Amino acid sequence: MWDKGPVTQTIARRLQEMIRSGELKAGERLPSQRVLSEQLNVSRPSLREALLTLETLGLVQTLPARGTFVMDPATRPAQTTWRYDDAHDLREVFQTRLLIEGELARLAASAITPDALAGLQSAAAQFEQAWAQGDLVAHVDADLALHQGIAQACPNRMLATLYSTVSQLLTETQRQPIPNTDPDRMAQSIAEHRAILAAMERRDPDAAQAHMRDHIRNTARCAGLQI
Repeated sequence: MWDKGPVTQTIARRLQEMIRSGELKAGERLPSQRVLSEQLNVSRPSLREALLTLETLGLVQTLPARGTFVMDPATRPAQTTWRYDDAHDLREVFQTRLLIEGELARLAASAITPDALAGLQSAAAQFEQAWAQGDLVAHVDADLALHQGIAQACPNRMLATLYSTVSQLLTETQRQPIPNTDPDRMAQSIAEHRAILAAMERRDPDAAQAHMRDHIRNTARCAGLQI
């Protein structure tokens, strides 16, 4: 599996819709994980992972000894907590993405099939549509699908497997900047995706690599880092 799986994302989408509809209101404390898992009929580990995803996206905040609260969009933090600090520094992970994903894009550009390219273009369109609709969970899912699709299109299976091995860390950096992403930056990110895919459609490996590396550097800058 390239990601945490559909169950966690389904739970995250369900909770996001409860927030967007007002069923869960800004500032409201969520029920305990035990109670909420029973209400949603899901396992506590899957619920916990979904809540971590929503926290990275700036939709909820967990306070020690107090519980998990729905964030008010007006008071969301400019930057959410990097959840893997104990293992790897955020800068290190972006630097790793720069190396691995740049090479994945370069190699995939020479070998990508029409079907694989169509899948990437569909993911890019979903990325744009979900952002316009304010659906952050679907927006990030589409972003992950795009980057993972490029890895899957890479003919170097060892490199693709390496990406898969560390994908949990790499993909978290795609969620990390979301609370700090303004419309101008998102327009730029959309243009960067289009440039990567256009280079692949032309089968231009060097351009695909350069556009991917620019995209990752700009994403890191949105997360407050220069790499």
